[in-house]
Amino acid sequence: MIMFHNVLLAGPPGTGKTMLAKRLPGIMPPLQEEEALQVTKIYSAAGKLPGGIPSLMRERQFRSPHHTISAAGLIGGGSIPRPGEATLAHRGVLFLDELPEFSRAALEVLRQPLEDREVTIARSRAVFRFPASFLLAASMNPCPCGYYGHDSDDQRCICSEIQIARYRAKISGPLLDRIDMHIEVPRPLASEGLTSGMTTSEMRALVLQAVRRRSERPSGSRGLGELAGASLRKAVEMTKAADELLRKAFDSLGVSLRAHDRILKLARTIADLDGQDRVDQEHVAEAIGYRSLDRKLHTL
Repeated sequence: MIMFHNVLLAGPPGTGKTMLAKRLPGIMPPLQEEEALQVTKIYSAAGKLPGGIPSLMRERQFRSPHHTISAAGLIGGGSIPRPGEATLAHRGVLFLDELPEFSRAALEVLRQPLEDREVTIARSRAVFRFPASFLLAASMNPCPCGYYGHDSDDQRCICSEIQIARYRAKISGPLLDRIDMHIEVPRPLASEGLTSGMTTSEMRALVLQAVRRRSERPSGSRGLGELAGASLRKAVEMTKAADELLRKAFDSLGVSLRAHDRILKLARTIADLDGQDRVDQEHVAEAIGYRSLDRKLHTL
């Protein structure tokens, strides 16, 4: 089972945030037999098998609900509960475009499945549990008009500080805490070219290599996504410099224990992509750098 790292892409309109999110299933490892069976069962029970053909679904699903969706639509509900988008995205990607436009109630119900990888719905006669192990990808503008901090000759921010604060306040601290990477996506410069960087297939090859490296380590490291606290720190082998940097960051940045563990897991993945068996200082530094919006989203 691969370890998902949730991601939030922030930047002005037209920078390719949605396009980047749609590429995520293409760089993820293919579904294993057991995972394909799980996904097929979910879609069969929901009456959503593609084409109605009873065969195994081999592709990771990309679900992108509209921002008007209700809380029940996201996690499931009804008198006889049916799976929602979180379960339909099991082993795949749940993409929330324009995250602050979703209702606060809908966003807050995602906190439990993001932590437990399942949805629990209680009714008077029974408790229903649906699997919901997905990668959360989200995008947002820096303000309602989209250009705060990204002014140009053609486009300038017209939002007041109150409007910006109200817009950003829709994303609660506890929800943001569960998102591993906060990536700013600026408008590319013409001089940078539009075809630079790795292709999707090249990225997928790196991911597959990292997954193989992880699978070759002792079994205690293979279930890294489910570990926390002391058991997680015991499973991740770090250099002394990396451990000291993480401790200093925890003390100085005031991140939560949950964020600390997510930084450590992300650093482990970065080290795997780098082909390293031990997490080093630069891997921790990069993982910490991806938490920048913890502060920026809540201070103007």
